[in-house]
Amino acid sequence: MTSSLRPRVLTGAATAFGLSIGMIMASGTLSPASAATWPTASGSQAVTSTISVSGTKDYGMLRLYGSGDLGTGSQDEDQGPILQLAAGAVVKNVIIGSPAADGIHCLGSCTLQNVWWEDVGEDAATFLGSSSSNVYTVNGGGAKEASDKVFQFNGAGTLNISNFAAQTFGTFVRSCGNCKTQYKRTINLNTIEATYKGSRIVGINTNYGDSATLKAITIVGDTSKKMIPCQKYIGNNTGAEPTTNGTGADGTYCRYASSDITYK
Repeated sequence: MTSSLRPRVLTGAATAFGLSIGMIMASGTLSPASAATWPTASGSQAVTSTISVSGTKDYGMLRLYGSGDLGTGSQDEDQGPILQLAAGAVVKNVIIGSPAADGIHCLGSCTLQNVWWEDVGEDAATFLGSSSSNVYTVNGGGAKEASDKVFQFNGAGTLNISNFAAQTFGTFVRSCGNCKTQYKRTINLNTIEATYKGSRIVGINTNYGDSATLKAITIVGDTSKKMIPCQKYIGNNTGAEPTTNGTGADGTYCRYASSDITYK
């Protein structure tokens, strides 16, 4: 962002979300939001069975929350999602409330734009699909209270996350360490605000050729710098717990410079 760029004022929906001009980047995209700027829901809707989405769906800041079989609020790995996106689907302007079940599943390339999770269930979103050409995009939004992971990357392809805020989580994004079918996965993180407590920003499997590129990462409240920007693992397809394989930038698997990580 340079001084020659002038902020673009967003009106209408952006104003309704409670976002101030100070929270809007010069490019016109949304910057990470703190808890004080989280949006107010336009209404609430109970979801008793997974909603399938294809094409583009704009929820207008409606809160969706689990009920019935989706309302346990557990960490069950096999529970269904609130939303299941077909390949190519786009979901905009939605709040996933509590209980959140298994959040959102993408069956192929997808876009999540300005999506907010008030209390992450098993995972906020899981990215699936076997094609190396899949591109999963998360732009804007935020997530709170993830007991384990915020984003789970099980499929193949590239995951791009930008302009996102996460508060209280285990791992922000994890390349699956022990899925039955494993792939090479590429993760790009840009303009992320991570509020401590959190154990690690990203976890990848070096033995499958994963890589993670981190840019403009802000870690808030971690005075001792305990949060790991990039954790490397030796993944497997047996279901066993993966072993760790070091941390830190190496130019191949974990790609970032010290200037890309800011502590506040």
